[in-house]
Amino acid sequence: MSADERSREKRGRDESEAQEALDDETIREAVEQSSRGVPAAGAVVRDRFSADEIFHRIVAAADDEITTGIRELFFSALAAGFAITLTFMLYASLTDGTGGAPIVGALLYPLGFVYIIIGDYQLFTENTLPPVALVLERLASVPALLTVWTIVLFGNLLGGALGAYVLANTGVFSPSVMSTAVGIAEQGVAMPWSSLFFKGVFAGLIVAGVVWLDYASQDTTARLVLVYVAFLAIPLGNLYHGVVSATEVLFLVFRDELALATGAIDFALPVLLGNAVGGVLLVTVVNYFQAVEREYQEQHYQLTFRELCFGRFARGDYSPPPRDD
Repeated sequence: MSADERSREKRGRDESEAQEALDDETIREAVEQSSRGVPAAGAVVRDRFSADEIFHRIVAAADDEITTGIRELFFSALAAGFAITLTFMLYASLTDGTGGAPIVGALLYPLGFVYIIIGDYQLFTENTLPPVALVLERLASVPALLTVWTIVLFGNLLGGALGAYVLANTGVFSPSVMSTAVGIAEQGVAMPWSSLFFKGVFAGLIVAGVVWLDYASQDTTARLVLVYVAFLAIPLGNLYHGVVSATEVLFLVFRDELALATGAIDFALPVLLGNAVGGVLLVTVVNYFQAVEREYQEQHYQLTFRELCFGRFARGDYSPPPRDD
């Protein structure tokens, strides 16, 4: 074989390998891109997202969330509220079983949150991030956001009430665990309103931060570790989560240990408000302003200020993504 023939053969092999590499990259890009253009891999480093890419993924998820039907949203929230009962049940049981050791007693506290976030259920504090991002982008109105929050919170509270009733009246707890559970719930009720509020703020920061980091994760193992470690910080930091606190209040009510109005106003309400403030102001807004490339915003019609404030009453409640022709 002549030198020219060998050179042509080598050049042909190089061109064939280059074409195969290009085909592989094209296939990879197609797989790693959703129908809405949301990245499934980082542009600079494939296994790491930038703040802009995380924000893009969150807004896309919020699009689906805010258009979910009321029935689906409610039953997802109901399941999340009942799953939170696991957190209270295991926290009380393990605390009693270890003689009140605070660190050991908290080890199973995150289990209910693991169920909720990995299972993609709707939790009120989890909703402080995606829908708010839509409002900040002027793609959804404030009334639309409040509607989602109301449905989710109602479903969470009802699910928590069902779980609290079971724990209080069906013998799930032994007498000693029952006494421990009542003691845990009464500790929160005895705290000052302002202390509960600020403890709720820091818990809201943790929860909304988990949501942001969750969209930066690409595999279930990383998400599981993230959720477990983050929510373990709530009992270890002596903080309070709104839906857990409401479940504790309802547990005391069903045990005839507390009046509903007293528990709701003096315990559950300040914690819920603190969670919302911590999630919205300290995490969502800060993360929003660190994401500077608004690619997703350019694909939508932005609501006017009147539509943003008044929603459907101003003929605009939500700006859907454009359809592919």
